[in-house]
Amino acid sequence: MTFRDREEAGRRLAQRLLHLRDAAPLVLALPRGGVPVAVPIAEALGAPLDLLLVRKIGAPLQPELALGAVVEGDPPRTVVNEDLVATLGVPADYVTEQAAEEVAEIARRRRLWLQGRPAVAPRGRSVIVVDDGVATGATVRAALLALQQAGAARRVLAVPVAPRVVAEALRQACEEVVTLAEPARFGSVGAFYADFHQLGDAEVAALLAAAARDRPST
Repeated sequence: MTFRDREEAGRRLAQRLLHLRDAAPLVLALPRGGVPVAVPIAEALGAPLDLLLVRKIGAPLQPELALGAVVEGDPPRTVVNEDLVATLGVPADYVTEQAAEEVAEIARRRRLWLQGRPAVAPRGRSVIVVDDGVATGATVRAALLALQQAGAARRVLAVPVAPRVVAEALRQACEEVVTLAEPARFGSVGAFYADFHQLGDAEVAALLAAAARDRPST
């Protein structure tokens, strides 16, 4: 299955989510790629659209190896792979310092992309987490755990494509996973899109500004 672009994938995904329309859901996009997917979903459900910013904490000298992640919230939540931290002998202050840096970066990006619009609290709500695809599921898993800790009543992961084994694992991490394709063989998320261009800051901000004008904020 190939999608023309993220917007088309979002429109198709929205049709699979109409059963949530009466639950007054909150749609949270994982930026950047999740934003254009989430826009038609929020429109179809008449739901507010916000971001869920997640930043990886990389291991010392191996920044691509994730020790955990920081997920924005009030307060921000740090999800750590304690087994990996212990195996690598990473000092606790390293994780604390890196988490503080990522919290600052999350705040900067929220200001840049949302231009001062306040975050919508997930507590007590049905929350739909949207991305343009899932590869390993590490970022999404951290986001879902943080939403549980933040008091979300129901967590739904909605992505156009995810490897079959990863999608099955993520079904154990939330109440519902909705996909359009779950291939057994998976190369990369971009391989499933004809147009998978990198979104710039201006495009992300414009999509979110338009959604804020057209739909409720609470």
